[in-house]
Amino acid sequence: MKKTVLFIHSAGPQDREQGSSNLSAYLEKELRNKYQSVFPKMPNPKNPEYVLWKNQLEKELNMLNEEVVLVGHSLGGSVLLKYLSEESCNLTIVGLFIIASPYWGLDEDWQSKDFTLQSNFEENLPAIPNLFLYHSRDEDIVPFTHHKTYAEKLPQASLRELEGRQHLFHFHKGLPVLVNDIESL
Repeated sequence: MKKTVLFIHSAGPQDREQGSSNLSAYLEKELRNKYQSVFPKMPNPKNPEYVLWKNQLEKELNMLNEEVVLVGHSLGGSVLLKYLSEESCNLTIVGLFIIASPYWGLDEDWQSKDFTLQSNFEENLPAIPNLFLYHSRDEDIVPFTHHKTYAEKLPQASLRELEGRQHLFHFHKGLPVLVNDIESL
């Protein structure tokens, strides 16, 4: 039986060629032979609220019953970290992949009580044997300082610091290192 990859997308429009849609299509294409992919629609992505995303994430997790790989892009990564550090999850999480995610509350441009992690969130995460953080050094949507903060809080994580300014990782380029990391599990 194939393992499941559950992908939680970014905030903003999610139509074709927008938001995380190109990255999720790339992952589905690259992983289809070895993994079952689940890309749920998250509620109101243009004006997200944590409680609505949490409820949808919980619904998706409750439909799974095997080992799972969790991938969160931008806001999706923030939501996964918040959920996993505040709620119980009975699944076996074999990998957690956080891509270009904001660390809410880090600076004045990134304030949201809704998505801010508890100060000791890292102590409350379940044991996840494979944790990866990806971020482009010069990206202009979520500053690289957010990646550095996650890296400090999560020293067990494998860091993938990428050249360039990518945030959305368009379909034609994708994120090959992510595919390689998932397939290495």
